[in-house]
Amino acid sequence: MNENYKKQHKNENEFFMVIKGHLTIKLRNENIELNEGEFYIIPKGVEHMPVAENEVHVLLFEPQSTVNTGSADSDKTISTLERI
Repeated sequence: MNENYKKQHKNENEFFMVIKGHLTIKLRNENIELNEGEFYIIPKGVEHMPVAENEVHVLLFEPQSTVNTGSADSDKTISTLERI
């Protein structure tokens, strides 16, 4: 797992549900493969890295205070959230 992009949320679980496409969630010791209509909950404190080879539509539930890159700070970190 690329150390620069691993995510870990110490206090929050994270829910991923694939609406369209395919998503791989890389964990330290296994990969979770999700297809359309499938979901997985990452328990708090578990390092993970979502990866999509092609476009994927994902429904993600997490508290608003959750930083999108977890404990890893990178150019993909979003510090100001957009409201819709």
